[in-house]
Amino acid sequence: MKPAPFEFFAPRTREEVLELLARYGDDARILSGGQSLVPLMNMRIVQPRILISINKCPELSYIRRSDGHLACGALTRQAEAEDSAEVRSACPLLSEAMPLVGGAANRNRGTVCGSMAHADPLAEPPAVAVALEAEMVVGSAGGRRILPAEAFFVSELTNAMAPGEMLEEVRFPARRDARAAFVEIANRQHGFAVVGVAAQLEMDTAGLCRSARLAAIGVGPTPARLRAAERVLEGQAVTDLTLKHVAEAARETIEPVGSFHADAAYRLHMAGVLARRAVAQAMGSGQRGA
Repeated sequence: MKPAPFEFFAPRTREEVLELLARYGDDARILSGGQSLVPLMNMRIVQPRILISINKCPELSYIRRSDGHLACGALTRQAEAEDSAEVRSACPLLSEAMPLVGGAANRNRGTVCGSMAHADPLAEPPAVAVALEAEMVVGSAGGRRILPAEAFFVSELTNAMAPGEMLEEVRFPARRDARAAFVEIANRQHGFAVVGVAAQLEMDTAGLCRSARLAAIGVGPTPARLRAAERVLEGQAVTDLTLKHVAEAARETIEPVGSFHADAAYRLHMAGVLARRAVAQAMGSGQRGA
């Protein structure tokens, strides 16, 4: 299929991008990697009148640490985040999630911010953002505002941005001493996850969990923070008994809805299984920030 007719712009600066968004508002869509937008356009599920490519705006492509955060710009490719030593050091959970995003060809074009803005409930990067309480930097011609990740994701394929705004940057808290894992099950390799769990832990010198961050995908219209499971872990050694309680707690606050991929009972059961598995894998990963 072919997309509906549209007008194409390829600005070279952030300011030009924001000016175009202000001019065209809800008629405009941002094109970065196009891994989600272009198929939707080809099927005419979305029909933007204006397409604004940011691919000629190098100032929007960066990975950098500052003020205790690791920031990814609007044009930072998923493959760049996957290969980045800075990401592995400061945000191991993002590093763990990236290889699970589609195939290598998708990650070579897809962007970290693009995946966030698309707000697919089965996508891995949004779960990382929710688990780590990332900050979403939203820009417009009128200025910037910062949204917490949980407020940014509203529902399936729906974010909290208004017409004329773009996701300029995602800021993840940088952690000096974190262990992380992202585990999921899917119906086929490189296919969408059925259920997945992200986990990042910080341990103290006595071997007790100082901080736990967990989130699940495939159990609701947005990534679900597993706070009950986090409370089970914090202040405790990670033992087999602790892991059993993590699995039980992970199921307490979620209410999955079934689909033709998996029914609700299966998703609920696997959320607990994967929460336990993610924590165990994180503990065995030996991943530590610098």
